[in-house]
Amino acid sequence: MASSSRDVRNPTEVHMSQMVLPCHANHRGQLSTGQLLKWIDTAACLSAERHAGCPCVTASMDDIYFEHTISVGQVVNLKTKVNRAFNSSMEVGIHVTSEDLCSGKEWKVCQAFATFVAQAQGNKKVMLKPLTPVTEEEQLEHSIAAERRRMRLVHTDNIKDLLTRSTLPDERSPEGELKGVVLAQKTRVESVELVLPPHANHQGNTFGGQIMAWMENIATIAASRLCHAHPTLKVIEMFHFRGPSQVGDRLILKAIVNNAFKDSMEVGVCVEAFCHDVDVPRRHINSAFMTFVVLDENNRPCIVPCIKPEPGDGERRYREAIARRKIRLDRKYVISCKQSEVPLSVPWDPSNQITPLMDFLLQVYLSYNNVSALKMLVSKTDWVLTSEINKVRLYTLEDDKFLSFRVDMRVSIGARQSFNLLSDLRRRHEWDTNFKECRLLQQVNEDDAIYHVVSTVCGADGKLQDFIILASQRPPCATGDPFVVAFRSVSLPTHPPCEEYTRGETLCSGFCIWSEGSRTKIAYYNQFTPALVSRVTTNIAGLSSDFSSTYEACGKFLIENTTENVVDVKTSEP
Repeated sequence: MASSSRDVRNPTEVHMSQMVLPCHANHRGQLSTGQLLKWIDTAACLSAERHAGCPCVTASMDDIYFEHTISVGQVVNLKTKVNRAFNSSMEVGIHVTSEDLCSGKEWKVCQAFATFVAQAQGNKKVMLKPLTPVTEEEQLEHSIAAERRRMRLVHTDNIKDLLTRSTLPDERSPEGELKGVVLAQKTRVESVELVLPPHANHQGNTFGGQIMAWMENIATIAASRLCHAHPTLKVIEMFHFRGPSQVGDRLILKAIVNNAFKDSMEVGVCVEAFCHDVDVPRRHINSAFMTFVVLDENNRPCIVPCIKPEPGDGERRYREAIARRKIRLDRKYVISCKQSEVPLSVPWDPSNQITPLMDFLLQVYLSYNNVSALKMLVSKTDWVLTSEINKVRLYTLEDDKFLSFRVDMRVSIGARQSFNLLSDLRRRHEWDTNFKECRLLQQVNEDDAIYHVVSTVCGADGKLQDFIILASQRPPCATGDPFVVAFRSVSLPTHPPCEEYTRGETLCSGFCIWSEGSRTKIAYYNQFTPALVSRVTTNIAGLSSDFSSTYEACGKFLIENTTENVVDVKTSEP
């Protein structure tokens, strides 16, 4: 089925190719980012409307990192498709590449995720039909879309408040190598746009891509006023549309450089709408933050001037820009950690100067990465059954440079109770002989906890191994989704390796728990680390029944503890 499913095209998939003409280009002969945003939004909206069967509007666009510029004469290839539908909103995945027709070479430009909302006629609310993923890639994106949605909600609800309390120090000084200081007010730009029919979609609302293009244009002017050069846009932080505007509205766009770092600068852009009736107050439509660089003839970033913020709000924006930059760097580090690199443990608290803001956001992204890594492993389809003893099945997967294993079993108790019992690592020793003891170090929040685990397995030096484990749990996002408990190693400055134990590391492991009526399917996944090799290979070779006996004991543990008063966990219904 897996092989034949590759030939089935997702009905929401849209392919769009555009030749870059001089009218689409900037002064450098490169495609303007504003034009690219229009094409991105157009293709994504077509995917959304194919699934919804009705008009859709852009609700938000996640962060976009531009990896490559596109020149006149090259072709832009866009592929979009709906990854997952929730109640009335859906996530659309976007992949953009550029193609040189003469050489045949192709480059990745960016990847993005947009949220669209279905709009019914009148005041009716659209209930979208579920999307059924077919291919392995679609199953993965469908699964992780729920985690990305959770991240967006956290971003919307918490980031603004946290940023206002940030006290991160400025890394720059107006001395030495820097070019001088520019007053922030000199970079301020304000413009007005009248929304005409060509700027609107088929519903009469201003096209989201057009608003994003106007925002990019005015932000570029602000950045140019700081550096007196032609800047290149590298990053756009999330666009969040707070309300619609219509044909006939006037849009006020304001931009200013919030802060300038050594070789980059952040520009803040705000959009407000008002109609011809002067008595109607302005409506906040959108805000975004864009990071620009100035490139030399060798395509390397140049040093940019310092910025002197305006008193009051300007100083607040200046501090917030420092915090956002730190967030981007932390997030990029966490999400880009390569699994083949050592150490596997990522720092939970990377510096003594970490603020509550950074602490919170690092936790959010570590938790996201923890759950997403497990879901990526679960979505693999090439598992091979290697043994079955007493209805406990052991599967293996050879994928690139990694070997992983999966243990499946079924129990006659509810999925929720199984989830509650298995998510507390302190009880693991009751059924897993490889766990000697486990201590809760930090209950981070209702979804995440950090444990110190001592194993009965010895390292190469003959000492018992210990681990610092981040456990991240998720209830189902929708019917048919599993309960998830993901584990990975982290490092804590307060609990460094000690002489008594050999510090071990786990890369990606955890439980997925599915409800099957009166029975529950439990699958445990683990990606190989050196500490597991000898134990796993003996089971694969049929020289041991260790896995079978361990997970039989797990089933008995779950059944014997079903009558206990276990704390319930609410299911998240989007």
